[in-house]
Amino acid sequence: MSPADDDAFELYDLKVEVVAPPGAKLYCSARVGDSFELRGELLHLPDGQGFSIYSLAAVLPLLAAKQRVTDANDWMSTDAEVACPDPNCPSRLRITRLGRRRFHHGEVTVARKPAP
Repeated sequence: MSPADDDAFELYDLKVEVVAPPGAKLYCSARVGDSFELRGELLHLPDGQGFSIYSLAAVLPLLAAKQRVTDANDWMSTDAEVACPDPNCPSRLRITRLGRRRFHHGEVTVARKPAP
């Protein structure tokens, strides 16, 4: 490991996509296929597409954990769908791990790492 890599870590990029049973009526202002990507700490929406803040609020608490490598037996590794926050809406928000992105501690914070 080179000195430049000793403070490196990786996070998954994520895609969050609206899924629903075929023909389902959605009540959350979403359309099947609406999505966004999380790359590092930045959300990226396709041009011209919005995303409900209520749906975002439902999935947001899980995103930081889904970005990290988890044990294969951890439920965070296997469970990938979050229910729409509207109890009458049959849609789900599917979180898919994409490729990993490399970061360096010193580039994302001024806090010093604890001594080993």
